[in-house]
Amino acid sequence: MKWYKTIDFYITRKYLGTFFYAIALILSIAIVFDISENLDEFLSKEIPTSDIIFDYYLNFIPYFANLFSPLFTFIAVIYFTSKMAYNTEIIAILSSGVSFSRLMRPYLISALIIGVFSFLLGNFIIPPANKTMIGFREKYIRQSKVTTENNIHRQIEPGVYIYMKSFSNNIGRSFSLERFEDGKLKEKLTSRDIRWDEENEKWVIRSYTKRIIYDDHEDISKGYQIDTTLTMTPQDFVVTKNEMETYTTPDLLNEISLMKMRGINYVEWELEKHKRIANPFSTFILTVIGMSLASRKIKGGLGLHLGLGLLLAFSYILFMQISTVFAISGSTPPFVAVWIPNICYAVIALFVYRWAAK
Repeated sequence: MKWYKTIDFYITRKYLGTFFYAIALILSIAIVFDISENLDEFLSKEIPTSDIIFDYYLNFIPYFANLFSPLFTFIAVIYFTSKMAYNTEIIAILSSGVSFSRLMRPYLISALIIGVFSFLLGNFIIPPANKTMIGFREKYIRQSKVTTENNIHRQIEPGVYIYMKSFSNNIGRSFSLERFEDGKLKEKLTSRDIRWDEENEKWVIRSYTKRIIYDDHEDISKGYQIDTTLTMTPQDFVVTKNEMETYTTPDLLNEISLMKMRGINYVEWELEKHKRIANPFSTFILTVIGMSLASRKIKGGLGLHLGLGLLLAFSYILFMQISTVFAISGSTPPFVAVWIPNICYAVIALFVYRWAAK
């Protein structure tokens, strides 16, 4: 690996070492605070220690490690680069004939390692871990499911639409079903309510009126009760907070496709999809900004470097949260909401890089 020299290994070791040390430190603090918050629940409900360790905290760690990854990428770069600058190591490296862009190479390679690590965690490892952790909370600590939904309009299969005024406790009120062929209404069923029969795994429609529409006439029938099979289950109407975080990316994409077909609001799911790509990408942007800021000596020393770094990092996080709110409200497309902070800070990174390289 002649292209990767001693100085590259030196910087990479410092970068990754500082990053993983900072992540381990903040995770330790987070676990201590979480234990103190939930200790009464753990003791009063006599939760098995093995469940607490293996079902909760072992899944807690990757989630929070990935959550804090962009922030501590930035802090790690600022911290060790600033120390190198004030120990005149950066000046010595540049004076030896190494260009600023060449000096940036080990930083970007380290960012790539962290970015790939974050991508794999966020897309494939954390979702099943979240599912186990949420299951633990539902079982032992608190319920997170909301089993009531109102004014439901959905397409349950191509050309078949259902409506319910409300759904709770496996009962849908004021139910209607419409079947279309070639854009024309062919069948409509209305009923007082629809109930889920758990034993037979079928829907029971009560007090119904059914219209079958032909080209030249209609057949109308009424009845007290009829059993039927529909391509939906009560689980489709159970709202779980942050449910999208429990799906691996391939499953998330399949679920978004189903939600589009059924006419369900999928904005938060789209946001989650784009975040899983945008967050690892932000590692590169924050690395360039952090290295460019900290590589030059400025009056105020390490403290000023860290202060400027934290200001930029928290402004980035705040920008991301604000843009996400706009997407949820429907005023901004999810793709734009997630990527516009990265685009804006990429411009800042380019400006700061050019300033530092002079």
